[in-house]
Amino acid sequence: MIVTLHTDKLSILEQLRAFADGTQARSFQASSRQEAYDCIADTLRRFHYEQRRKADKGLITHFLCQVTGLSRQQVVRHIRQFRETRQVQDRRGAPAKPFARHYTDEDVHLLAELDRLHGTLSGPATRKLAERAFQVFGEARYERLAAISNGHLYNLRKSTGYQRLRTVQDKTRPLRNAIGERRKPRPGGRPDWLRVDSVHQGDLDGIKGLYLINAVDEVTQFQFVCAVERISERFLLPILEHLIQAFPFTVLSPYLNFHRPCFFPEEYLDAKGRLRKRYRYEAMMTPYDKLKSLPDASQFLRPGIRFADLDAQAHRFSDNEAARRLNAARDKLFRTINKALTPVA
Repeated sequence: MIVTLHTDKLSILEQLRAFADGTQARSFQASSRQEAYDCIADTLRRFHYEQRRKADKGLITHFLCQVTGLSRQQVVRHIRQFRETRQVQDRRGAPAKPFARHYTDEDVHLLAELDRLHGTLSGPATRKLAERAFQVFGEARYERLAAISNGHLYNLRKSTGYQRLRTVQDKTRPLRNAIGERRKPRPGGRPDWLRVDSVHQGDLDGIKGLYLINAVDEVTQFQFVCAVERISERFLLPILEHLIQAFPFTVLSPYLNFHRPCFFPEEYLDAKGRLRKRYRYEAMMTPYDKLKSLPDASQFLRPGIRFADLDAQAHRFSDNEAARRLNAARDKLFRTINKALTPVA
């Protein structure tokens, strides 16, 4: 039930006091914010609030709390506003002098493009890509993103402008039962200790997809990816031999090894003597940069390969251009395979 209070008939303090005493157990609420503001301003004018004693002012404040449903703190703020401006109005909204916007729509577009090219990497990896684009490859438009924080990067990803440009939906992945035992390599700081994993690309229109074989060096995170049609000795043995021959460190995948940043852990002992790992942003680098940072790194190169030649290859394309070339080659490969596997009608 909606109750409408007509308080304009109350003109003396005794009437306010009688009203307050008779409604101690009741509470009211204005039908709108503007109605509450009008009621406060009208009551303060009618009872000449500023000329009243402290006790009378308290009675008027209590009365306004009852009839508007506002808290005492809210009513006191509105009374202060009335005394300053002779009116009560909503002060909410954009500030007269808002904070300057640091990241522009152009930055949002750049971030969306960066995520589209590189597959929406983690916040630190995306920051490192923007940092490399500005500092290594001289792309001035990435200057602001090069200094962005993780938190602000994720805020930009949640912004409406970013969501309009890039919306990604992941399908539910079924649980797979393990078919083998995995053991973490213990390289002792030397390259050539590999982790090998496989992942199914997924089916397309009833056509069986590829299996991707991913080999990663434990120390440098050099990475090579090959595709096979089936998981069997017939398909796996040639590919695995090819992968093993690729280490160290003739390059089959320039993007993964020259252009995609990775975290590298720093090991330390905690107070209880347990081995811990920390991942610092300052230690994030590409696998090639990690290889160069190893002590006497040239000993791990194959005969005839020099760092000068690898440096030239690393700077031949920017990170974004390398990602574009990788995506184009991958799309072409998948289209070719799907076309070959499409059953003839």
